Amino acid sequence: MMKYFITVCMACLFFTFSVSSQEKNLTHKVVKGETITQIAQKYKVTPQDIYQLNPDAQSGLKPNSVLLIPKSSAKKTTVAPAKTNSQAKTHLVIAKETLFGIKKKYGVSDEALKKANPFLEKEGLQIGQTLVIPSNAATKTAIATAKPLIVKKEAVVYHEVLAKETKYSIAKKYGITIAELEKKNPEVVSNLPVGYKLIIKGNAPKLDKVFVIDSKKEVAKPNPVKVVATISYVNYEVKSKETLYSLSKMFGMRQEELLALNPTLAYGATEGMVLKVPSTIAMPQESKKTYSSLSKKSGNNDRKKVVLLMPFNMNTIEGDTINTTAMRLKKDKFLNMTLDFYAGAMFAIDSAKQLGLSIDVSVFDSQETKNASNVAAIIKENNLENADAIIGPFYQSNVEKTAELLNANQVPVISPLSKDIGKAFSNLYQTIPTITAVKNAMFDYMRSKEGNIIAVVDKKKESVIQYIKENQKDVRFSALNANGTLSADNLKSLFVKDKINYVVMETGNTSMIKATIATMMNAMATYKVQLVILEPNETLDTDEINFVNLTKLKLMYPSMTRDNESAEALQFENSFKKINKIFPSTFATRGFDITFDTMMRLSQGKTYQEMADATATEQVDNKFEYYKKPDGGYTNKGVYILYYDTDLTIKEAK
Repeated sequence: MMKYFITVCMACLFFTFSVSSQEKNLTHKVVKGETITQIAQKYKVTPQDIYQLNPDAQSGLKPNSVLLIPKSSAKKTTVAPAKTNSQAKTHLVIAKETLFGIKKKYGVSDEALKKANPFLEKEGLQIGQTLVIPSNAATKTAIATAKPLIVKKEAVVYHEVLAKETKYSIAKKYGITIAELEKKNPEVVSNLPVGYKLIIKGNAPKLDKVFVIDSKKEVAKPNPVKVVATISYVNYEVKSKETLYSLSKMFGMRQEELLALNPTLAYGATEGMVLKVPSTIAMPQESKKTYSSLSKKSGNNDRKKVVLLMPFNMNTIEGDTINTTAMRLKKDKFLNMTLDFYAGAMFAIDSAKQLGLSIDVSVFDSQETKNASNVAAIIKENNLENADAIIGPFYQSNVEKTAELLNANQVPVISPLSKDIGKAFSNLYQTIPTITAVKNAMFDYMRSKEGNIIAVVDKKKESVIQYIKENQKDVRFSALNANGTLSADNLKSLFVKDKINYVVMETGNTSMIKATIATMMNAMATYKVQLVILEPNETLDTDEINFVNLTKLKLMYPSMTRDNESAEALQFENSFKKINKIFPSTFATRGFDITFDTMMRLSQGKTYQEMADATATEQVDNKFEYYKKPDGGYTNKGVYILYYDTDLTIKEAK
């Protein structure tokens, strides 16, 4: 009886304590996408205050979980300092402080400070901590120094030139004049090469030049350029459970160095935060996703809502009193592409019905032009914030607007055809791999085979030279003669035995192409060689280039799509033709692949985002291998590596 009485009393005490604690604190229900920093700023407390009341939050925030928030007027809790004597000083850590700054302020060594505050080794420096300053430094005073004026440099904005873009269209896009564009990029005054990295805003790092005066002519002459070492940086996205301490250990940097580059880390490391780190640091390799064949999830009867925003522009067609529908279809390539994509999407929807997928599909006319659409009204009138996925619109600016309007609800917006990098929204999925991603895939493949990579690049291909120098630093360039022709002897001297020698050839010059092929053909008896191109080359399709030689050298190239000749692909083509009286075009197949892939991902009992994070897929002609971009949103890195085989067919390199 006594034991029962004690148990009841203890329960009552615990309940009373819990209620008392709740009265001093607020509660906050976590919304998807929120960070600790945002929540702390909302309630005017520090992230450390929240972590002390919610220790589990340090491993990541879960949507709909409830956090205890200290009232800002209440006395803030601090980390209990190590036991000290009366002579020791204490220091309350505030925002933007670093260990380096604190040690300098009190004249104390790193070892002494960490010995007096053992928790620093495990937790790192956090806002709200009370540090014990060792007594041997207690008498030292901080040296008052005036803070130097820091001039914030304008961030450099780049633009990678796409096919069919002009100086006028690029200047208009960024609100500058052509003269301003050419002033920033004097290399493009005479021409505008596809893939060239233009500077739009800010100034790229420049090389110092040393000038001397010629005593005879008394005019300034430049000495050879003095190269100044500059540090380049890359982005790193913080993963779950990573802390300032663990990040500094992973990058081999001191915490104060990492904080100096990323001041927001002073508020705590949160999942999804993008950090700037020196490019010389070995970055953790992004784990490659495994390709999976999705099938209907048994027992999943939860109906999903998919929306297609198609640029039919019916109001324009109906108002066109001059052209007949047939004439308009003949003239309007964009409308033809739209209708092909739609036909493929409808075939995918019909296939989903036959599989018994629980999906409702709605189609709306987005009434698009390049800079306008009807998406805002469609979203409002049809409650699209409740959709599970939206495919479209087609123009980049309209896709971005749709993603922006639905970002708060994290509705996935899938861009079907745009190649632009565009603005970053966490719910935007680009299905077309970027030009850089396509090139990177080619080099990643060659390295996976431990190949010796050599580049033969025409001097006119400045953008390719720039790309290789910046992104593929281990690639060696074959020397060119003074007149710009290939040095065959130099190319052959770069070949290595017992390795496959990949020759990346980027030129439209027929003579250079012939010389490269001839050098490689002559070397085949001694070396393993394979010819590689990074983008389509029209010169290779002319009669002047022997196609048989290209097959002997197994010409290899990256591609966003493949020519699928499997039994499943042939069945798709025949079934499509039976319904539409024509074989599917590239756009029709893409419409099928994107729509069917979206519906299959939603049928796995998970959200589209969860499936994008976990799984890569392959449909008829397209791959979907999504990765988070450092600045937000997802990009597709699903690229095929294809080659010409000796039987005159194109095959996928494995």
